Parts: sequence; C-alpha cells; structure tokens
Amino acid sequence: MLSSAVKAAAVARELADETERGRQLAPGLVAELKAHDLLRIGLTADLGGVEPTAAEILEAAETIAVGDASAGWCVSIAATSSLLGAYLPAKGAQEVFGDPAAVAAGVWAPRAKGSVVDGGVRISGRWSFCSGVRHSDWIFLGFIQDGQVRTAAFSTAELEILDTWKTGGLRGTGSTDVVAADVFVPDHRLFSVLAGPPAGSRTLQRFPLFGFFAASIAAAALGNARGALTEFVELATVRKPSGSSRSTAERPTTQGAFAAAEASLRAARGLYYQAIDDAWRAASGSSEVSVELRTSLRLACTHAVRTAADVVSSVYDLGGGSAIYEDSPLQRRFRDAHTATAHFQVNPASFELAGRVLLGLPTDTAQW
Repeated sequence: MLSSAVKAAAVARELADETERGRQLAPGLVAELKAHDLLRIGLTADLGGVEPTAAEILEAAETIAVGDASAGWCVSIAATSSLLGAYLPAKGAQEVFGDPAAVAAGVWAPRAKGSVVDGGVRISGRWSFCSGVRHSDWIFLGFIQDGQVRTAAFSTAELEILDTWKTGGLRGTGSTDVVAADVFVPDHRLFSVLAGPPAGSRTLQRFPLFGFFAASIAAAALGNARGALTEFVELATVRKPSGSSRSTAERPTTQGAFAAAEASLRAARGLYYQAIDDAWRAASGSSEVSVELRTSLRLACTHAVRTAADVVSSVYDLGGGSAIYEDSPLQRRFRDAHTATAHFQVNPASFELAGRVLLGLPTDTAQW
C-alpha cells in the first residue's frame, strides 16, 4: 500500500495546479488513486478490502498529502467513509461497495430530518464540507430520525451538488455543499455511527471511529507539512535574497529555524503514531478502547494538525517574497495548513475536551 501511495503522491504533485484550479481532484489523479485502490482502503475483506492496520491507512494518506494536501485529505475521507461499509446491513454494504470501482464520501453531522415511510426514510436537508463528493458514487450523510442521530447512504446522483467551495485553502478537496430534497433511503442503507462497533468487528472497526476521523485530518496535515519542508529545501538551495551573495540555505538564521521546524514535525508525528499504535493494540484485544487512550489519540491528532500549521508557517516566512505568489507551492501549503486547522475535529475546542478529561472533570466522550 505504501509503495502505491508513493506513486500516487508523485502524480498528485504533478497535477496539483490542475487540482487547485478545478477545485476538485484532477481526473488523472482520481484515475491513479482508483487504479491503486486507494479510495476504498477501509473496507473489510468481504467487501474487497485488504484490511490494513489503522497506521498503514493513515501513513498512505499522509504520503499522498506530501504530494498534495487536497489529495491526501480526499484519500483520508474516502478511507473513513469506506470504514462505514461494516456498519451497513449486508444488503446495503453490497449495494454501496459491491462495485469494485465505487467510492464513497461522508459528512456525519446530522444536518437533515428523516420521516419514516414504508421500507425506509424520506430525507431533506443540506450538508456542508462534503469533501470528494464530485468523484464519489455514494455519500454517507447524518440526519435526525425520531430524535436520534442516524446515517444514510445516498447515491450522489440523487443529490444536488452546489458550487459553494470557494476557499483559501484545500481548494482541491471539492468540499462543497449538497442538498437532498425528499430523497427516499431504504432501511438497508441506514445505520448509526453512535451505536458502537458492529457485531463481529475486526480490529479496524473496533478502533475508535471518531478518533480515526480526527487522525485522518491529521494525516493530511502532517503530509502537507512534510511537503512544505521538502519544497522549501528545493527553493532555499537556489534562491538568493536580494542583496545577498549567499543562498537562503546558507544563512544561519535559515538553518536554525529550519532545524527547529523539522524537530517539531518529527516530534508531533511521533506522538501521533504512538497514540495510534496504543489504541490499535487495545482494539486488538477483547475490551473496549479506554477513555484514556481515546483522549491520547484525540490530543495527538489536534497537536499534529496545529504543529503542522506552525511548521508550514515557519518555512513560508523563510521563503520571503517568493512565497507570496499564487504559483508558489509554499503559498498553497500555507493556505492548506491553515484551512485544516479549522476542522471541528482538531480545532482548539478539542484541546479543551482533552483537558477536561486530563483534569478529571466530567466529560462527554461518546464521540471520541
């Protein structure tokens, strides 16, 4: 899987400008990701999956984000969405993922209401931040039914896809709004993400679902930061600041700031994968992953995203005037990094929740 991700990362970097201009993944990149089956990597074996570990999935997404953050982000979202194949009733899982080319996206926030009818539910609503919906055949969307939060699998052909994704960063994710107008969803495509792991789950499904969601955001952010460091090295070795005979790389201030940024990224990444490994070992056993481990995972994910943004900011500043132009990779890395920090799974409030747990205060961790 990692070797496929390395190949896809090279294509993602080559097509990054096209992805950004189109505000969705470039068609050639989507074809590359599908060719390596990188948009379905959370599926169970009975649905055609290879059942990798959580760390293997996230490292693949991180690697692709080194090429382009939007690409890594979409791979992360697709992985998280494909995990939900195990939550669907068997008939629904086959309908959604039975076609080996089928790809799913997802927004779990309950932005709609469902009315029970014979054989299913009729749903109307509007959802924002639907990353990857334009290259997806299906999308999982949250709704309220009789006061309960549920999730429905919609065919994207049944929805109106709006052109709302006009942002500073992560433009290529195509995270636009979608609308359902009284769409019928049969019972076999309905489930709850709050009901806990499905019966007979493998380790990947016992891994904290919402923690995996946060980790998927962090994977894209970490890859984006690594890409920024790589691109800065390419710039710094040839660029000479105005009035200087030395390259940017030869300046002591550059060397010190770059080393500090490298250390920060390595430390955040180490904490991130340690928390993932700890939760994975617990999920491999017979007991539920503890609140302490889930808190450590969420803490590491938020720290990774916010540290990654600081790292990108550091090298963006070091890039000087050349970094401010739209055709500068560092400018895109900067915008992408600071768009990722706005995600609700890794915003400052998630630090507050972790702090409550660490301080021994009563905390609702149902979605951790």
